[in-house]
Amino acid sequence: MDNKKGNRVDNQLTLIKRGAAELIPEKELKSKLREAERQKKNLKIKFGADPTAADLHLGHLVILRKLRQFQDLGHRVIFIIGDFTALIGDPSGKTETRPNLSPEEIKKNAATYQKQIFKVLNPDKTEVIFNSRWLGKMDISDFLRLSSHYTVARMLERDDFFKRYKDKKPITIREFLYPLLQGYDSVELQADVEIGGVDQKFNLLVGRELQREFNQPPQVVLTLPLLEGTDGVRKMSKSYGNYIGIDEPAEAMYGKIMSIPDSLMIKYFELLTDIEPPIIKKVKREISKGTLHPREAKERLAVEIVGTFYPEEEVEEAAQEFKRIYVDKSLPSRVKVIKKLPASLKKEIKGNSVWLVRFLTQTGLVSSGKKARALITQGGIKIDEEVIKTIDYHLDLSRDHVIKVGKHIFRKISAQ
Repeated sequence: MDNKKGNRVDNQLTLIKRGAAELIPEKELKSKLREAERQKKNLKIKFGADPTAADLHLGHLVILRKLRQFQDLGHRVIFIIGDFTALIGDPSGKTETRPNLSPEEIKKNAATYQKQIFKVLNPDKTEVIFNSRWLGKMDISDFLRLSSHYTVARMLERDDFFKRYKDKKPITIREFLYPLLQGYDSVELQADVEIGGVDQKFNLLVGRELQREFNQPPQVVLTLPLLEGTDGVRKMSKSYGNYIGIDEPAEAMYGKIMSIPDSLMIKYFELLTDIEPPIIKKVKREISKGTLHPREAKERLAVEIVGTFYPEEEVEEAAQEFKRIYVDKSLPSRVKVIKKLPASLKKEIKGNSVWLVRFLTQTGLVSSGKKARALITQGGIKIDEEVIKTIDYHLDLSRDHVIKVGKHIFRKISAQ
């Protein structure tokens, strides 16, 4: 290989490794990149996601950006929607058995995924496949043959399984099947590289071993760090309520990014933007010296991330809206109006008032009565700029109001 081709491969490897947690093994990826360069072919880059929630968030963006980098280098992404594996439930990082999802929920969530991934990925270099295409055709003898390729002892080497076994918490045989089925996806696709979060390392390595068992070249495993959510503690997850959805309006996305702890800013810069590492180091240095205010750095971060999904003018509007609400303490320039109440809520009205908890849930402002009560108790509900402090509060519907739910949701309520 001439020096020019060698340099191209080294440059690809540098980009691929940026922000990665682990590359297993690096020398094999370098060899695959060289061979792809020599034969003028593209590598198959696999990523699988079980449609267990309706929306993708910035935690998924870490993966999507890495997949897009592979595409920009000329490789092909195979995005697997795990409609079959979602029926089992990924046990990764879980301290107890996951609840089952219905086929209807899985189908609905899968449709959302297909729409949202192309906010980042190049459709012309992406193949979306449902793993029920092959796993759904397997019979009991196929499952038995597959299960013969891995031992219980190897499964118990996995941290979460080992901890549950040690704590005498149940582990179902179904959960043992999960990494085998995810790994078999790699066999079926003959994947060259599989990408996942650090919590997926065991599953990805099972795929690598199964490929060997089926006499295929083993895939390279690339793991990426997990992104903490807006609480700064737990990984970003819809179930924790600390997520920033990639399908959220620009104003909401901008506001949530501005709310992350200062300690997370540099990690967000590294994993979610294209800003070069030396510039990020300079930002970090200036913040620590006190020559750059954290808010200014976070404003740049918000502009960079929101700009991934929205045009420049909408990003600017989002920035101005944030300043208007949180710096100038004014109302948003545009507030959605609730003019017509749901029929189910009208039945709850006594006189001209309705219980606030019921109003919040029936209008969809809060997902459950439990969350509505928690928000009120924590001072997270304002009506006409007044903090509501009692869960017994009844909303007067004979006049107009402006209600603020949490930090980012505003609604006008028209007199009924």
